[in-house]
Amino acid sequence: MKINIKSVNISQKKGTKKAPVNAIKLNDLGVAGDAHSGPWHRQVSLLGIESYQKTEDASGAKLKFGDFAENITTEGMEIHHTKIFDRFVGNGIELEVTQIGKKCHNGCEIKQLTGDCVMPKEGIFCRVISGGELKAEDVLEYVPRQIKVHVITLSDRAYEGIYEDMSGPYAEIVMKAFFQENGRQYHIQRTILPDDEELIKKVMLESKAAPFDIVITTGGTGIGPRDNTPDIVKPLLDKEIPGIMEVVRVKYGLEKPNALLSRSIAGVMGHSLVYVLPGSVKAVKEYLNEITPTIEHSLRMLHVIDAH
Repeated sequence: MKINIKSVNISQKKGTKKAPVNAIKLNDLGVAGDAHSGPWHRQVSLLGIESYQKTEDASGAKLKFGDFAENITTEGMEIHHTKIFDRFVGNGIELEVTQIGKKCHNGCEIKQLTGDCVMPKEGIFCRVISGGELKAEDVLEYVPRQIKVHVITLSDRAYEGIYEDMSGPYAEIVMKAFFQENGRQYHIQRTILPDDEELIKKVMLESKAAPFDIVITTGGTGIGPRDNTPDIVKPLLDKEIPGIMEVVRVKYGLEKPNALLSRSIAGVMGHSLVYVLPGSVKAVKEYLNEITPTIEHSLRMLHVIDAH
């Protein structure tokens, strides 16, 4: 899908309208000369003329491009339906979506004029990945971000075909449902490995290098002789996230003490979120029920999007 650039706009003060200009220069701080440029995640603002039309129809006011203080006025799609990490690409320029909507400035010019401001609901914000010059009549391509997940089953018997892997496929089902519910595009790869330390390390490091956004392992978290997954994975993590697993162990361990024997861990490996889960379908369900609500925020933190 493509969007047409209808206008490019600049202002030197925040909370005011922006004025259309012939062209803007995008750099690693945003729009050169604009009040909103800086080393943060909301460097460039975009709003579609589709949103302009709604306000004009409701208020009867005749509006000009830049009136909502957007840097880039677009046409072709309702851009507020994009997702964080999606991108707009063209002519060497690459913008990454970092926020949908915002808190409105009290008493902003456009709110005084129309009685409402659509920017907090339908404006989006981006940071500049690759800069360049942008002007009216240019075209950018919308590129949705695909979240990549690697589900790795660790089991000697499943690897040898002695029994069917159930936990890996179930983890895939849960993640698919999560992404579909959130309107995310995704790719899920599944792998079955034996409980072999060197092979597990190799595949984990390959997942880091790919990189996969999320790596989920199932199996090998108990206290048996071959239950070594946490011991193998933990040294590969850059940071551990202990809270999730602590909550799961306590929550389910209060009812079923055997759940307290799980040594599951979670953490960050490069730009990958890593979750080391037990090998039963029931446990995978319990753990992912607690993990999935944290994923979007975790990915934003990992990619330095400070959207608290």
